Amino acid sequence: MVVQELGWDTDSDDELRIAVEDRIDADLVDADYGNVVDAVLLWWRDEDGDLVDGLVDALTDLVGGGAIWLLTPKVGRPNAVDPADIAEAAPIAGLSQTTTAAVSKDWSATRLVAPKTPA
Repeated sequence: MVVQELGWDTDSDDELRIAVEDRIDADLVDADYGNVVDAVLLWWRDEDGDLVDGLVDALTDLVGGGAIWLLTPKVGRPNAVDPADIAEAAPIAGLSQTTTAAVSKDWSATRLVAPKTPA
């Protein structure tokens, strides 16, 4: 499995990143990977700009049927993203929201599924 990481910054949760790498038994790839990926970890903060644009950009290398894990600061933390903003942005970007879970002390993850491409 190839997982692309976008939006990493010094506030990203390194323990979570390491847990993902251990789970897939591989390193995360970045935006310069240049091939299709099975999933995207997208670190996103309220100050990062337009969420729809960020989600559309995250779809660039994602294989049809792949998932974007949108990682946002938990509600009440600096730069938290309003869950309503995610619910509004996802369908505009052509994604369906499936799951949201607390994944670390400071971060929540929302699973967004990309449409499948015809075979």
